[in-house]
Amino acid sequence: MTRKLAIALRVCLGLVFLYAAYTKLRQPWLLFAMSIDAYQILPSWAALAVARVLPWTELILGLLLVSGKFLRYAAPAVSVLLVGFYAAMLRAYYGGAGIDCGCFGVGEAVSLLTLARDGVLLAASLILTFLVLSADRLRRSPVHDPQISLVR
Repeated sequence: MTRKLAIALRVCLGLVFLYAAYTKLRQPWLLFAMSIDAYQILPSWAALAVARVLPWTELILGLLLVSGKFLRYAAPAVSVLLVGFYAAMLRAYYGGAGIDCGCFGVGEAVSLLTLARDGVLLAASLILTFLVLSADRLRRSPVHDPQISLVR
């Protein structure tokens, strides 16, 4: 059951990240940079850098999640990104900024709906990270090492 849940979460999150990357890479990167700059968290030069790098990062992480490769690194990276996105969106929403979300390209305002959607994505990524790291810890446990006997 846990394995099936982890597969479902990683594939769903991977597809969301692939779609997010696709929508951003289809548009001029300066449009995405304006969405990032509207949050007023980063200096302009950093917003420009993030606008160029983030869609490619999302593409790579999406591919890793869908393929199941390097989950030990990809799942926590997705969680860290989603925590950052969610914090920025909360700050913008409760600050009354009324800005573009930038989640899936240009054209979607930060709203309760986007906060709910990203909250679900964040919860899914945290669960996936927990499952992946727990499974990794179990594999490395001496109890599960066939070369180590429990009786000496």
